[in-house]
Amino acid sequence: MSFTVSMKIVNAFFDRPAVLRRMDRATARSLSRAGAFVRRRAIHRLRRRKRYSKPGESPSVHSNDRVATLRNILFGFDGRYTVIVGPVGLNQMQYAGGRITAGTVPATLEFGGQVGIREKLVGNVWLPRGRRRPRPDQPTRVRMATYAPRPFMGPALEAERDKFPNLWARSITA
Repeated sequence: MSFTVSMKIVNAFFDRPAVLRRMDRATARSLSRAGAFVRRRAIHRLRRRKRYSKPGESPSVHSNDRVATLRNILFGFDGRYTVIVGPVGLNQMQYAGGRITAGTVPATLEFGGQVGIREKLVGNVWLPRGRRRPRPDQPTRVRMATYAPRPFMGPALEAERDKFPNLWARSITA
């Protein structure tokens, strides 16, 4: 299941002329408000706390960065009278079963899964290796870490779903 929103979503924002030409003003306003409600609820579910979140809770946010954070959630029109809402994909290299796979941090948090963590031996301690190539004489390994699901987008949609019919009822009468 795809869970990431790329930065190409900016072409599908509801203030773009190409998007507004595809639908009437009331529909655009209703879809935009529905996306905004889900986005706002998801951002509020991501709490900043010192401890890590427990499985089943929304994830804790530890970043102050405006771009590389789970709080960078966007929404836009997908061309089929639906709204796509989701966090911008924070891509990472994952190692699963000895091979490199591409994954995203939001998808791993939402659904859980296994991620390979590259480590290097420094003294008697294994430390995260980073993206640099290790020295030829330095031992390395890939340790598999299992993450339990910490959903935040699914619960945000469920919490806001009861507001959606009212958005269209208001747009029809207005």
